[in-house]
Amino acid sequence: MFKISQTKIDPIDLGKRFDDPRAGAVVTFEGKVRNHNEGKNVTSLEYQAYGAMAVKEGQKILDQALNQFDILDAYCVHAEGHLEIGDVAIWIIVTSKHRAEAYKANQFIIDTVKATVPIWKKEHYVDEEPVWVACHQCAESGHHEHSL
Repeated sequence: MFKISQTKIDPIDLGKRFDDPRAGAVVTFEGKVRNHNEGKNVTSLEYQAYGAMAVKEGQKILDQALNQFDILDAYCVHAEGHLEIGDVAIWIIVTSKHRAEAYKANQFIIDTVKATVPIWKKEHYVDEEPVWVACHQCAESGHHEHSL
């Protein structure tokens, strides 16, 4: 399931939902708000999603991961709204019988979500106006850069 959340993401609470006795591997990813980006001091982030389309595209990615990798389950939640330093912006969990597939699927999900799901990020800075930013790391890793 792919979800957009307007409330704070709590990885510990979410992780409790994925206790599967068949799973020998549980791989999670937490994308957190950090205090810097590309040489600028960041004070907070703001995310805006294109609601139903973001959920639809995100779910397609999870469905593709379930078909492409030997995994048991995949879940992703992305925050929307204003986030402070240290807040979780995106959380992904993948369960599988073995670790290799869980790692690969998790990497596939984060890379594809960042490259294709219509979610935009505004960075708020110390002593500068906030700016909507593109995902340069996605472009550098071979993914298409977001258009804003």
